[in-house]
Amino acid sequence: MKYVGAHVSAAGGVENSVKNALDIGADGFALFTKNQRQWFAKPLSEKNIIKFKEYMQKHGFSADAILPHDSYLINLGHPETEKREKSLKSFIDEAKRVESLGLKYLNFHPGSHLRKISEEECLDLICESLNFAIKESESCIFVLETTAGQGSNLGYKFEHLAYIIDNIKDKERIGVCIDTAHIFAAGYDIRTKEAYENTMKKFDKTIGFKYLKGMHINDSKAKFSSRVDRHHSLGKGEIGLDAFKFIMQDKRIDNIPLILETINPEIWPQEIKLLKQMKNEESNV
Repeated sequence: MKYVGAHVSAAGGVENSVKNALDIGADGFALFTKNQRQWFAKPLSEKNIIKFKEYMQKHGFSADAILPHDSYLINLGHPETEKREKSLKSFIDEAKRVESLGLKYLNFHPGSHLRKISEEECLDLICESLNFAIKESESCIFVLETTAGQGSNLGYKFEHLAYIIDNIKDKERIGVCIDTAHIFAAGYDIRTKEAYENTMKKFDKTIGFKYLKGMHINDSKAKFSSRVDRHHSLGKGEIGLDAFKFIMQDKRIDNIPLILETINPEIWPQEIKLLKQMKNEESNV
C-alpha cells in the first residue's frame, strides 16, 4: 500500500485537515497541528481532538499515513543555549499535540549551525535535544527530514542523519523522511533507473530502510547538487517524471506517507491520481 497525499491545511481546526485530504483523493496527508510561524499555541481543544479522531475513523485514514510537521522556527541545534531551549520546549509541545491526536510521527528539519559552531557540534546538540524530547514525550516517533543543505542547514548528507540516529538512545522513536527535491539539490541523483538505485543503495547502507517513515514527493526548480531548496510540480522541474515512477513501484517504500509539497495545490488531485497510475504500470525497478 502506498499512502499518497499532500500537506493540507488545518485552518479552522485540525479536523479540517481530514476533509481537505479527502477532497483531493488522498490516502494520507501532512499537516501542521498549530500555526507553523508561531512558537506556541493554545492547546488543542477536546472538541477538536474528538472530531479529528472521528473523521479519521469515518474516512478510513490510518495514523501510519499521516505525517505532521513541526514549526519552521524550531532549531534543535541552535548554538545559543537559550534559543535552543526555547526550540526544544516548542518541539516537545508539538510532540504532545501529535500524541493527543492519536498520531505517530512528527516530521522536522534536523537543525542549523548558523555558521557559529561546527557541523559536528551542531549534530551533537541535535542528538542531545532529541534524547531529551524522547524522554519528555510518550510515543511520538521523531522523523528527520533530508534537507537541500541551503544556508547552514544540516541533514543534506545521509551521514548527518545516520550520525544522529546512532546517538539516539531509543531507536524505536526515530525515523527519516526523504524529500526528493532536497536530496536532488543535495547531490543525490534519482533521474534515471541506475541513478535512483544507486541513491537508494546509499540510503540503505548509510541509514537503512527500516528508518524510512515517510517521503515528500516534489520536483525541483533548483539544479542538481545546487544546495538550493525550490520545489516544483511533478514533471515540471529538473528531476522529471521517471523518478516518481521508480518510487511508486518500489516495494521498499510501501506503507508510509508519500506527501506532495509541490507548488500548485490546485493540481494536487491530478498529481495524486498520476502517482497512483504510476504504481499500477508495469514495474521497471
